[in-house]
Amino acid sequence: MEKLIQRIQKANSLLCVGLDPVGDDAYVARRLAEVVDQTSPFAAAFKPNLAFFLSRENGVQLLKETVQRIPKDIPVILDGKFGDIASTAEHYARFAYDVVGADAVTVNPYMGDDAVRPFVREGKMVFVLSKTSNKSQYSMQNMALTRGGSLAHGVATVACRLDAEIGGIGLVVGATYPGALADVRAICPEQWFLVPGVGAQGGDLAATLRAGLRPDGAGLLINTSRALWQAEDAASTARELVAQINELRSVEA
Repeated sequence: MEKLIQRIQKANSLLCVGLDPVGDDAYVARRLAEVVDQTSPFAAAFKPNLAFFLSRENGVQLLKETVQRIPKDIPVILDGKFGDIASTAEHYARFAYDVVGADAVTVNPYMGDDAVRPFVREGKMVFVLSKTSNKSQYSMQNMALTRGGSLAHGVATVACRLDAEIGGIGLVVGATYPGALADVRAICPEQWFLVPGVGAQGGDLAATLRAGLRPDGAGLLINTSRALWQAEDAASTARELVAQINELRSVEA
């Protein structure tokens, strides 16, 4: 958390640069280096998507090289959406932190808090999936609980309790449902949210910031992947995104 806050203050940015590499191996290796180098001045964090690396024969090595290329003061969130029993989760945590060198992970909490706890380490952060950005017809996250609210609300409540107990817990809340984002912010007023879904998935930036920013103008990491990967000039695109976010932050904060 301290590393994240320091980086946000230094860069004056809430932009999380998603790395979802597509293309042949030679292009991907070259493009990853370009995107990391060009967007680093504007990034609050980087979020490599594990699946896009594991689908390649040299994926783990490429992932490690990419993480090593990222400046050390910028947090790396490994987006693996890990979710398994504690004994297995411990090995995932070793992979994420000790092999890859990530500073944070995303975790699917469906199996309970023991799927989350192994990822909690000093100096590390866990983003628990609460309300994701996909528009599934039969979303389990929307299922009503007998005590009121939805499963997504229940996850947010548990995540806040875990954060109070062991620290280092944030949430993943998609930008495609601003109302749901506002609901989760009401449940978890202090936590950091990793927010996918702005851009290609249709999330509205202004509505997202309105729904999720804390009173101090912080608390959100706005993830963008495809817009930066596909940009002719990733640096210029990142700069423009940061300027848009900051203009809205000054209004909404």
